[in-house]
Amino acid sequence: MDARHGIGGNLAGTDLLAEIDRLRKERNAVILAHYYQKPELQDIADFVGDSLDLSRKAAETDADVIAFCGVRFMAETAKVLSPDKIVVLPDMDAGCSLEDSCPPEQFAAFRAQHPDHIALTYINCSVEVKALSDIIVTSSSAEKILSQIPLDQKIIFGPDKHLGGYINRKMGRDMLLWPGVCIVHEAFSETELLKLKAQHPDAPVAAHPECPPHVLDHADYVGSTSGILNFAVVNPADTLIVATEPHIIHQMEKAVPDKTFIGAPGADGNCNCNICPYMALNTMEKLYLALRDLEPRIEIEEGLRLKAKTSLDRMLAMASGTVGMGDLGPVRVTGD
Repeated sequence: MDARHGIGGNLAGTDLLAEIDRLRKERNAVILAHYYQKPELQDIADFVGDSLDLSRKAAETDADVIAFCGVRFMAETAKVLSPDKIVVLPDMDAGCSLEDSCPPEQFAAFRAQHPDHIALTYINCSVEVKALSDIIVTSSSAEKILSQIPLDQKIIFGPDKHLGGYINRKMGRDMLLWPGVCIVHEAFSETELLKLKAQHPDAPVAAHPECPPHVLDHADYVGSTSGILNFAVVNPADTLIVATEPHIIHQMEKAVPDKTFIGAPGADGNCNCNICPYMALNTMEKLYLALRDLEPRIEIEEGLRLKAKTSLDRMLAMASGTVGMGDLGPVRVTGD
């Protein structure tokens, strides 16, 4: 048995690029990579994008296998939309602080305490929480969906309190917020951001709405990862400050190599603390093993899958007008 089979887990000497490409063809697999993945995973992927857009792209293919380089809730969404495909995640420990902040049993109890509220739930949650929700939203579809819900309808929004708070302020709503946060976006420092803005006074700031309000207050653009990427391309400034997970800058530099992109700093004055530790668990070696062994595999009980799909389907039905504006958009700046 040669080195590519990984005797004892040792992949030394393995040409991972070649082997992943071989297995992609042999397995009839499609490889997905979120914008927050390492550059080498983005570069080998068939599709790079936002979580829901990736799952929808994969569902439209004739692939037998989906290898999702992202985090667990993203791979679960892919399985919800493609139940007949095998879905593998390079590292099953690749979770999400937002998902972790909202255990299904606690969310169910919270809903029971507020029976007159509907649950508008951010896609960054487990499949169990999706199944307990009425409508799933993305950062780009939330406003479109909320505009269709009567002002007198009481709403629970979870799990991200910063995204929910941003939407409340922007749309004059009073949704009841679940107290979850993204550890990546929570780490941005207002003080350090202001120092950076002083050094680059002509550089606009693009921020994800998962950032706390003291960061969003200084942003020139607030939007989803796809929206931020599009802003970087179309904005005429030659330097931009980016307040989201810094691996998205890889796609920006590929799309507009003549511009300069600076990651917004954390409290220590650099952006290292804003690298998502969960996304970082995925590696080329783990992707190779996932395609080789078709493990770790995402499995969802059918009744649970259908409940989760109902809340996703409601979002897609209500948010058709957001196509091309972010998470739901089919247009990517970079090629496949």
